[in-house]
Amino acid sequence: MAKNKNLYGLLLICGIGLFSSFSGDPVRDRIQKAYTAEIGVREKTGHNDGIKVETYLRYVGLLKGNPWCASFVCWAYGQAEVKNPKSGYCPDLFASRYVIYKRGSKINKPAPQRGDVWGLYFPEKGRVAHVGFVDEWQSKYVITVEGNTNDAGSREGDGVYRKRRLTKSIYVVANYIDKR
Repeated sequence: MAKNKNLYGLLLICGIGLFSSFSGDPVRDRIQKAYTAEIGVREKTGHNDGIKVETYLRYVGLLKGNPWCASFVCWAYGQAEVKNPKSGYCPDLFASRYVIYKRGSKINKPAPQRGDVWGLYFPEKGRVAHVGFVDEWQSKYVITVEGNTNDAGSREGDGVYRKRRLTKSIYVVANYIDKR
């Protein structure tokens, strides 16, 4: 009987340890739940449209037909009750007070985490022109969840995808979750 009690105790401790490793930051958990639930959403006709895409666009005050990667990010933050710029314009997501990483710069801030927003810089546009969520930040790769992309990683895509991008391709990362 004592052996059974010890075994149950050990299983309980292990179970609590495993469960707590999935949680730990309830705000980041809520954001991750919001954006990962959208993986698989696709545009209706390939022209920045469809019920879910138009929901993301409406959240930031835009109509169907507009690019929607930034709208998706803001919408997901809204679902998790995180204050955000509510903008469909990618550069608006990177106000300096939120920036924790900028390629080539030394910023003394914590490393990017799940739920932070990243941006890709497009020289032909002279600005950040595609954004998404960090799902996992690694030294060589970033696992992302992003809207208005495709299997090839285009910023003119057709849905919400989980992607793997080179860390060095990420230009900037902002943290809207932790207190400033």
